[in-house]
Amino acid sequence: MTSSVDSGKQGDGVKLKRVLSLSDLVFYGIVLIQPIGAVPLFGLADVLSQGHIVTTILLAMIAMLITAISYGRMATVHPVAGSAYTYVGECLHPTLGFLTGWAMLLDYFVIPILNTIYGAISLNRLFPDVPYTAWVILFAIVITWLNLLGIKSTARTNNVLLFVMYAVVFAFLVLAVRFIFHFSGVHGLFTSAPFYTPGTTSVQSIATATSLAALTYIGFDGITTLSEEAINPRKTVLRATVLVCVITGVVSALQVYFAQIVWPDYKSFPQLETAFMDVSRRVGGTNLFLAMGVVLILASVGSGLSGQAGAARLLYGMGRDEALPRKVFGHLGAKHSVPTYNILFIGVVTRVGSLFLNWEKAAEVLNFGAFLAFMGVNLAAAKQFYFGQGNAATRRIGRDLVIPVLGFLFCLAIWWSLPTPAKLVGTGWFVLGVVYWAFMSRRPRQAGLSVRFEE
Repeated sequence: MTSSVDSGKQGDGVKLKRVLSLSDLVFYGIVLIQPIGAVPLFGLADVLSQGHIVTTILLAMIAMLITAISYGRMATVHPVAGSAYTYVGECLHPTLGFLTGWAMLLDYFVIPILNTIYGAISLNRLFPDVPYTAWVILFAIVITWLNLLGIKSTARTNNVLLFVMYAVVFAFLVLAVRFIFHFSGVHGLFTSAPFYTPGTTSVQSIATATSLAALTYIGFDGITTLSEEAINPRKTVLRATVLVCVITGVVSALQVYFAQIVWPDYKSFPQLETAFMDVSRRVGGTNLFLAMGVVLILASVGSGLSGQAGAARLLYGMGRDEALPRKVFGHLGAKHSVPTYNILFIGVVTRVGSLFLNWEKAAEVLNFGAFLAFMGVNLAAAKQFYFGQGNAATRRIGRDLVIPVLGFLFCLAIWWSLPTPAKLVGTGWFVLGVVYWAFMSRRPRQAGLSVRFEE
């Protein structure tokens, strides 16, 4: 497969390189949302769900899996950088596309901030004498420097981080099973309590906790921002998005299932943000406590690294289409073919934002932008595959209409359950986007970039 890009629009002739395989995309997606994605939110979500976090993880997986299918299918039609911004803009309306991209900007700005905050919190449990600000600066510098080295370097770093994280996850699962078997026997390994408890399970508490548990999967759509750097994106992007959601859901559900059995009293956690570290200490002693702390730090670096890469490429897609100033945001560095200015800009935003937000509030704001983008992509998929011209002979009501509509409704329900402060912050961000779009719409713009993919 080859790609041709209008050289006049590209300016300096530098192009994104097709170097990422299916495994690279899967590794990138898993590290972005983390194989321990449920660990940071375990304490908070367990309290909100009143001890039924496993149910919230699985409910969120259904919504994300359906949405992942919409993302993957749209990537086969529009395999370019920009992701949801491109899909909604091409299939629904350019203004809606810009607003979707604006929502994604909020998403991707917050991902590295969220991970920097949590990395600093984890380090504080291990090294309480080091100032929080010092860790924030260190995180921002490290992820910015690694991204400036190029996307293939980012992929290699992610592979190493993925191996370390899975090793610790495996150790936790083995030790948790041994712990439960020792105290409760084989029957203790199988219980419905983490899923449902008659008389105490609250639908409202499950709904509220699911809006937070969805954070486990946030970032899978970052795979589609790398479509222009993927080998054979028409096949690999769809497969990668679905695989990442399934793998993340299964691994996360297993982790929180055994953690809930090991620590059934969700009201007794010493610290909610690092509750899983305390569970790890209970099953594996100080060594597993330290190992889990280290892997949480590595996961924060890996996810922040991938989040910054996705944010930079989203800005690149918008800048190249002149929705943002093209000379800055549409620029690619000649040495590594990466959007250098965007990476540096996100690095500054990460450092500043991490000093003014806490983890819970950052997570809620992240979900606001993410789920608006998810809803837009599901609607775009329905328009593209069911209502699009020329689809009469091939369209299927279940595959092309029901699935994306269900994805939209699931995401709407989760978005609606978000706390009011997150909605207020998100609404303010949207108002800013509308004002900016109105300003940009009055300026003369050249025709959009033409990217063609041919067999």
